[in-house]
Amino acid sequence: MGKVVVSSFISLDGYIEASNREMIAPAPTPDLFRYFIEPALQRSGVLIYGRVTYGGMVGYWTSPAADPAEAARLAATRKVVFSRTLQRADWGVVEIARGDLVGVVSQLKRETDKDLIILGSAGLASDFMEASLVEEYRLLVNPIVFGGGTPLFRQGLSRLRLKLVDARPFDSGSVLLTHEPAAA
Repeated sequence: MGKVVVSSFISLDGYIEASNREMIAPAPTPDLFRYFIEPALQRSGVLIYGRVTYGGMVGYWTSPAADPAEAARLAATRKVVFSRTLQRADWGVVEIARGDLVGVVSQLKRETDKDLIILGSAGLASDFMEASLVEEYRLLVNPIVFGGGTPLFRQGLSRLRLKLVDARPFDSGSVLLTHEPAAA
């Protein structure tokens, strides 16, 4: 059975985007694709987004700037968008989830033996954390400090004890940290 995974780029000071909504993406080096992006896509049964992140992904991956082969691959990957307000989602294989987070995740886990990967979506990721649904954190820490923006771990989140499973430095100076919840 796959795991529920929070997968995100993050600044050294814990933000997934700057105050001006600038994304915190590392330089696109070959090792980024080989050790972070490609394994995530291979292990993914479902990509999970909040409404805002989904909108950003659609905007980029349907634009002329996107690599057509990767855009087609992502469109063909099953996606679930958690939103109370989104009325329509039409980027490839996608559905809108509303209601009981735990129930939806339980159903998704029964439907695939691959990982359920939450991409970005800080608010949604925090909701998953509060519900104790996250089984792995794959955080690509970029050597940049923003001093403000959207934190991955929202203020007031209950304490999370984690254990380091793997650490991999990249050519860009970024480090991929993989953590799992620690035993209480």
